[in-house]
This record gives sequence, C-alpha cells and structure tokens, in this order.
Amino acid sequence: MVRWRDKILFYRSPSSWFIQLDRRAGSGHEGVMKERLRTGLRWLASLGFVAIGVLHFTNPNGFVPIVPPALPAPLLLVYLSGAAEIAGGVGLLVPRLRRAAGIGLLLLLVAVFPANIYMAVADVSLPNTHVPQWALWLRLPFQFAFMAWVWFVMREPE
Repeated sequence: MVRWRDKILFYRSPSSWFIQLDRRAGSGHEGVMKERLRTGLRWLASLGFVAIGVLHFTNPNGFVPIVPPALPAPLLLVYLSGAAEIAGGVGLLVPRLRRAAGIGLLLLLVAVFPANIYMAVADVSLPNTHVPQWALWLRLPFQFAFMAWVWFVMREPE
C-alpha cells in the first residue's frame, strides 16, 4: 500500500521548502490507471489498424479512388499502406517492436494525409457511399488525433 507521504518528496532549498510529487510509473493508483488506459487504447488502436489494413486487401477498390492522381500505381500504394497498417497494428502489441511500430504508424499517417486532403478538396467518396463534403473536411484534424493516440500507446510507462 502506498501512503501519501511515500508519494511526496520534500526538499529544502536555502530560502524555502518545496514539494515535488513522485512521478515514478506505477507509484499509486494514478500510474496503474494510466497504464490500464494505455493498454486498452493500444489494443483498440491495434485492432483498428489491422482491420483497416485487411480491408486494403479485401476491398482495394474502396481505397484506390482516394489516392491522389499525381501518385503512381494507386493499387500498389493501397496494398503497401494496407501491409504497413497490419504490421504496425501487430507491432504495437509486441513490446520489443512497439516503438518501431509506433514510429512506422506515425510516418504512415503522415504519408496518407495527402489522400485525406485530396478526398476533401476533390469531393471524392468511396464507391457506393456518399460522405458529405463537410465530413471529409472534418476528418482532416482527426488525423492529428490519431497521431497523438499512436504516440500515447507506443510509449513505455513513465
């Protein structure tokens, strides 16, 4: 059991006393809860990336139209990004690969951002669906939220 005085470090400076909270990971309830949250979000991110990655192979025609026309070999790019999503999603669950997988997913999210911009600017929708243009624009800031999510779950306990 951790007592409050075990979590606070007292220091004496020449002119005054000051207190610093002990921020070691796992020290107390807050550390445990943060790591449980990180683990749950890691699994959710992993499942999401793997599921979307699999969709790149099972339904590539749903992704080819959103590849900007300036890029070569849209189908190949869809397959490569799908493979990267699957590898990154699985890698997040392997402690020794977690950091590399997280960095790879961050780079992937940056790399596919032009496709998200292209969707919004050109009003491109996936086949057999209609997404309002405002939703395509609203999706753009979420890419940064996904990056923050990956950053959070790829990190080791503080």
